[in-house]
Amino acid sequence: METITIFTPAYNRAHTLVRTYESLLRQDCRDFKWLIVDDGSSDNTRELVEEWKKKENGFEIQYIYKENGGMHTAHNVAYENIDTELNVCIDSDDMLGENAISKILEKWEQVKDKGYAGIIGLDADFSGEIIGKGFPSELKETTLVGYYANGGSGDKKLVYRTDIINKYPPYPIFERERYVALGYKYRLIDQEYKLAVLNEILCNVEYQAEGSSNSMLKQYVRNPKGFAFWRKICMQYPESEKRVFKDCIHYVSSSLISKNSHFIKESPRKTKTILAIPFGVLLTIYIKWKA
Repeated sequence: METITIFTPAYNRAHTLVRTYESLLRQDCRDFKWLIVDDGSSDNTRELVEEWKKKENGFEIQYIYKENGGMHTAHNVAYENIDTELNVCIDSDDMLGENAISKILEKWEQVKDKGYAGIIGLDADFSGEIIGKGFPSELKETTLVGYYANGGSGDKKLVYRTDIINKYPPYPIFERERYVALGYKYRLIDQEYKLAVLNEILCNVEYQAEGSSNSMLKQYVRNPKGFAFWRKICMQYPESEKRVFKDCIHYVSSSLISKNSHFIKESPRKTKTILAIPFGVLLTIYIKWKA
């Protein structure tokens, strides 16, 4: 059995999925599966993947189609179907880094008996520039929150043990909404486990103009229940006390947008939530104006 599954949620990205596929073909180690979870695409994603499956790729390709529900629901489906020891998400507009599989498996062989939830590595852009900050040379292990709380920045590539990622509840689904922060599961894992640091580029990323990273204000308006849920998790397991109040402001705003009149009662930080109401009102006005 392969050691790691690379899973790729895809929604109308046939035009970029090609480079993801080609980056897998360039790997010097083929000890992996590729799982594509098609989140309701209306383009030629299925036909493209079916053609690739007919080729001698040196790795297994699995394809699952589901109705459109958002990135988090695609992750839920992926985790339900992964049977390898490790897994890593490579988005449909990104490329797996040069020899990334070899780097991951070599590192995992060194640390797999030390109780880690997995590995944290680096993302870079297509020119090879690290996204945000790298890792200090002395940093050998960290939680995801701990990295950012200590001055880290930029997206990082997360490789998780499949049994650990499935130990925690799936991403919740809110009717007529299509966004819940993927950090939900990662934040829960942080409470019990650390990640081994791999100071290597594992993925080359490009942020699409229509992607969720570049349309966050619109996401706030379209998915307020999902964002309110995430802010409650952040209040329960905060990065810092300073950050809690900011999360309270966003929680108030998302609750107002979703017209949830019980948001104070449901808040894990009721006093701070009350204090945050004026700021949440202003943020709501700003979001609706900008979006």
